[in-house]
Amino acid sequence: MIGVPLLSETQSALVELCAVIAAAFLATSVLNRRTTWHRLLLFGIAFLFAGRYIWWRATSTLAPPGLTFDFLASGSLFLFEAAALVGSLSAFVMLTRTRDRSPDATENLGWWEPGPMPKVAILIATYNEELEVLERTVVGALALRHPRKEIFVLDDGRRDWLRDYCGRMGVGYITRPDNKGAKAGNMNHALALLDASPEPPDFVAVLDADFVPHRGFISRTLALFRDPKVGLVQTPQHFFNADPIQHNLGLSRSYPDEQRFFFDHMQAARDAWGVAFCCGTSSVARFSALKEIGWFSTDSVTEDFMVTLVLQEAGWSTAYLNEPLTEGLAPEGLKEYVTQRARWCLGMMQIARSKVGPFARNRLRLRDRWSVIDSVLYWTTTFPFRLAALVYPLFYWFANVTVVDATVPDVIRYFGTYYIWVIMALNFVTLGVVAPVLTDVSQLLGALPICRAAFVGLLRPKGHPFKVTAKGGDRSRVTVQWALLAPFAVILALTLIGLTIGILSDRFAFYDAGDGKAVVLFWTLYNVLVLTFTILVCIELPRRERHIADTPERAELMPDGGIPQEVWLVALAQDRVRIRGADCATGARGTLRIQGVGDVPFLALSATDDGARLSLMPDDAQRTALLERFYADGEAPGVLNIRMAALVEGITRRLSFNEGPR
Repeated sequence: MIGVPLLSETQSALVELCAVIAAAFLATSVLNRRTTWHRLLLFGIAFLFAGRYIWWRATSTLAPPGLTFDFLASGSLFLFEAAALVGSLSAFVMLTRTRDRSPDATENLGWWEPGPMPKVAILIATYNEELEVLERTVVGALALRHPRKEIFVLDDGRRDWLRDYCGRMGVGYITRPDNKGAKAGNMNHALALLDASPEPPDFVAVLDADFVPHRGFISRTLALFRDPKVGLVQTPQHFFNADPIQHNLGLSRSYPDEQRFFFDHMQAARDAWGVAFCCGTSSVARFSALKEIGWFSTDSVTEDFMVTLVLQEAGWSTAYLNEPLTEGLAPEGLKEYVTQRARWCLGMMQIARSKVGPFARNRLRLRDRWSVIDSVLYWTTTFPFRLAALVYPLFYWFANVTVVDATVPDVIRYFGTYYIWVIMALNFVTLGVVAPVLTDVSQLLGALPICRAAFVGLLRPKGHPFKVTAKGGDRSRVTVQWALLAPFAVILALTLIGLTIGILSDRFAFYDAGDGKAVVLFWTLYNVLVLTFTILVCIELPRRERHIADTPERAELMPDGGIPQEVWLVALAQDRVRIRGADCATGARGTLRIQGVGDVPFLALSATDDGARLSLMPDDAQRTALLERFYADGEAPGVLNIRMAALVEGITRRLSFNEGPR
């Protein structure tokens, strides 16, 4: 009888991994991502894999207990990882449900009829933004379809030119003698003035200075206020420019911005649990509800999340309408990007220590307390673990400390199966927005200031200034953010030095390490990849036009003294365009008839293989028409899910130091 050869441990583990991949493909091909029990099944299995993995880590991979460096290193890494896993499991529970309120909004449009149309005050808070930034928002607000509206620019910068601009545009201008309470104080000052007016508004819309509303923003959000218990409606934030990760890696057309997971999927899941929260801009609140709670709280630098909890404690609910009804300017500089996220983290810690914190004596529901705890877990566990994952392999290379004592088959069997299932489940429910290496990069970029903000905020929640996220400015040159890059460069250098020593010399790290050296080698190479991308993001590339209409369209070219010709417009921007289908000599002048805009004067800048590049010189009315067209009309800007082929091409170009098209 011929014996059947047994599989090796590694082969057996790979078979198990392949079985999990096949099961995941099968599940995601037959399940419906909007059906609750289907999502529950996916994340329930993820729970099982997570429990299996963490039990293996606790019982099989740690150094023997004792007062040794080995145990302290392996034990502390395990605690970092276990804490991060708890945060992930909380998110998995949240993601088992989702809610789409778009049918409700459509059904309840104009619910107040035949009664009077509600009056809406639109508040645009500003501190130091340029006219170019504010102009888009004001033009978009004026273009809103809701006729019974008042627009107010709340200027904490007390700028005469902005007062004059508001006068020309016919919108209200409000300022105050000081900046007490930062953004929340600015809005509270305006709300108090509106409350004292002869006819206070029924609803208040809040827009950041760089967020442009689409024409249906007010009508769609007001529809959800038919429910008398709804105190606030939040909509997602979309961005018409690339964030620093997309831009500096050349991925603006292939990889979603970092906020898509939260706004498109996590907030919808939170809404299904009744714990969606206000994110400041792009929200509408019931005026009477805000008045009842004493306007916006100034106890946190993230007054938006806090107002949700205070409203809930007073009996009001927050609804989330997951439609692209505004679009704004993502932080273009890496410093601003990191500062913004550190502020969000600090604000959450302040809320956790406030009167509406999860352990305070208040009237919040259990799910509201969980909502705060979930957010605190995200900020306090994800980022420390991300840093630990970079540092701990160095203990092996320089001190021969195996912080994870595991064989390759076991890593495949326990970690590999958990990791693959979770990635596939997340990409199934989010339609593909999670890319492992790039997700690590986005978390790593702000890890140091976020960790500092988290623990400083928990220990000392009071007395932190509000740091405004700078927008606009000159982005025309390559800028290296040395302060952000330096820690990653140091860790990368140490990693490469340790790896070289370990490979070339048996005196360090590689002796008597058994299977563990293969595990730490793979871990180290992955860290090298993540650190390389992180450093590339810290090298900020020049930016060009922020918003370009990519869809070609027909127009009529009318050169001075020449014959009118039909052309294709390619890459139409506010002050330039590329045409296809007609010759136009450099320096030639004329007008370009653009649908919906009119006859716009142009100057030909240069010839191309199939046309020319033109500089546009629109008058005020034409400029307004272009602004409305770019920002107030249309669907969600940017990329909503990963385009894998384009992503690989973009990464390849960037690694070869070729910026490529963005």
